Amino acid sequence: MDRYSFSLTTFAPNGKLVQIEHALAAVGNGSTSVGIKAANGVVIATEKKTGSSLVDVSSLEHMAKVCDSIGMVYSGMGPDFRVLVNSARKIAQTYIRTYKEDPPVRILVKELAGIMQEFTQSGGVRPFGVSLLLAGVDDRGPNLYQVDPSGSYFPWKATAIGKNMVNSKTFLEKRFNGDMELEDAVHTAILTLKEGIEGQMTEESIDIGIIHTSLAAQGTSTMPAFKRLTTAEIKDYLSNII
Repeated sequence: MDRYSFSLTTFAPNGKLVQIEHALAAVGNGSTSVGIKAANGVVIATEKKTGSSLVDVSSLEHMAKVCDSIGMVYSGMGPDFRVLVNSARKIAQTYIRTYKEDPPVRILVKELAGIMQEFTQSGGVRPFGVSLLLAGVDDRGPNLYQVDPSGSYFPWKATAIGKNMVNSKTFLEKRFNGDMELEDAVHTAILTLKEGIEGQMTEESIDIGIIHTSLAAQGTSTMPAFKRLTTAEIKDYLSNII
């Protein structure tokens, strides 16, 4: 097996591309991220994990807005995430210039997964060491997708990626309800992260993004918009849970 582990484009005898296995291991070492699709929106949340208490947590970017109606979060390697965020924004802006509207979530996911797949069969490159959760609203309603380093992508009702993925998914299977509202989904996402977080959970140690299908609920009359919650808003949620 070892002689195949350094070649991205050569299959091992068991049919695996070992470098992709290593990329998934990098994802498994990353911060836990959670996504939940509610009846009236989507929430994505992640732990802001640092290697030192001296790091300014407020400067960490684990979540990004791709366009008005789509946001994304990652588990794995931060620098790889920045590259994919730039690619996703270029894809979105190209679509917006052509069709004068934000891209459907499934279209953006498919294009982004195609980029990640190219890095699994090209010489001189390596797979991206991240898995992504993309949340958005389009003509099909709320959407939640996961994209892995292999370029595979899946729609989910609720899922988790990162270090505490297994326990988080087990927790979500017990708590998830397809009829839950966005507010309940935010609380469930926080509780899911709390199950595996090291130390005390504070408004500075997690990041939460939401998108609501109702325009009135988010104070806009144009289109649903992805929004990252402020530390004050997260603190309010935590005060009702902890």
